[in-house]
Amino acid sequence: MAKLNQIIAIEKGVKNTSFAELTEAHHQLQKPTLLSGISRTYRPKDEEGEQLPPESTRVQVRAEEIIRSTSENLQRLFDVTATKEWANCEAKGDVVVDGTVLLKGVPATYLLFLEKQLVDMHTFVKKLPILDASETWVYDASSDSFATEPVQTVKTRKIPRNHVKAEATEHHPAQVEVYYEDVSVGNWRTVKYSGALPAKRVNDLLERVEKLQTAVKFAREDANNLEVTDQKVGAKVFQYLFG
Repeated sequence: MAKLNQIIAIEKGVKNTSFAELTEAHHQLQKPTLLSGISRTYRPKDEEGEQLPPESTRVQVRAEEIIRSTSENLQRLFDVTATKEWANCEAKGDVVVDGTVLLKGVPATYLLFLEKQLVDMHTFVKKLPILDASETWVYDASSDSFATEPVQTVKTRKIPRNHVKAEATEHHPAQVEVYYEDVSVGNWRTVKYSGALPAKRVNDLLERVEKLQTAVKFAREDANNLEVTDQKVGAKVFQYLFG
């Protein structure tokens, strides 16, 4: 008795073959010359007249034969697909993570859906923003985000100063040079905030997604190991259509 995973493995090949044969049948039926035949004989008016050989063209394609062969070819596809879908109604698997059953008796088709969705979830988690590792962050409940320790920096202002290069004399004024001195006028207290996540949190989430991905794959393989009952529905369908 075949298993569901074997039926799934051959379904695509059967589908491609059936489609190719159906396409070929369609093309043959669109060629009037293949469907047409003729038979001509010549008889002169009298015995002395010219004798000409008979002419004939045989019918190469018969619509009923095409219908019959096409029906036979498609029956295999209908039966294989029916066998798969009937089995999918019964094929189920448990999703087990770290020894615990997370989801029990999940249909194979839903497991396939889960598998595809988890690929997108893995991409989503992998691209989550991570806190700058060069800073020290702590969670701040008041802002519902992460914050750094306060950093204090000095605010300065340039104050002009006079530097006397030469004192005034009876004949010359004093030579004074103006320069600017940075003078502290206050302090900045800076706290940085971020809505990103710690690297450990992102790595933990990635590990969870990957564990679930593995569990779903195992569950699907287990579900697809179900022994199937061959369904024979194609003959009934085509008997009704063309019988």
